[in-house]
Amino acid sequence: MAKCTPNTFCSSGFDKRASHPTIGHYAKGQLIFSKGDCSDAVFRVEAGNVKLTIKSSGGKSAVIAVFQAGECFGVGCLRGKELRRSTATSIGDSSVARVGKTIMLRRLRAEPALAKLLIAYLLRRVSRSEDDHADQLLHSSERRLARLLLLLSDFASDSAHVVSLAEFDQGTLAQMVGTTRSRVSHFMNEFRKRGFIEYNGDLKVHKALLSFLEGSPNS
Repeated sequence: MAKCTPNTFCSSGFDKRASHPTIGHYAKGQLIFSKGDCSDAVFRVEAGNVKLTIKSSGGKSAVIAVFQAGECFGVGCLRGKELRRSTATSIGDSSVARVGKTIMLRRLRAEPALAKLLIAYLLRRVSRSEDDHADQLLHSSERRLARLLLLLSDFASDSAHVVSLAEFDQGTLAQMVGTTRSRVSHFMNEFRKRGFIEYNGDLKVHKALLSFLEGSPNS
């Protein structure tokens, strides 16, 4: 069962009795779909994490989104996209629900409440995307990495617990931040020295990183 938080999409639309989803289990690095595949289904992460990547004609890759338990991806099919424009890959071991486009559209038409939930979720995703874009334009790579770690660990301002992000290696983090792996390694070492994170194969994010981000200047 996907974890329901304010940033996730949990509803009867993915319940087995309603939309009859197919649950797939994926190993680390396993493809869920590739760019150019038929865009014929919506997906929701039930457990684990999934990343979307794009690749330039020169072969350079970039991570454009990461989805956690309770989040949907592949929703472009609902507005008529025939082919996938990105590649979806499991970051670690994950479980992903798949609902066919035709079935999902039928449920959305039949259930206004479900459509309302999906619209609200997608609006939050748009807002998050705008924040990410502003972050790329206005802030240093160190600050972008700090914000990313907090977002991935789903930190609220009143959180005091330690969150594990074992599946995210430095290469993936570098692609998401838009910098090099060596720069990510440098910042991670600095964060560890300052007590913001623990990083010995398993990555744990502490609330102290939130204080750093709120107090650090723009650059």
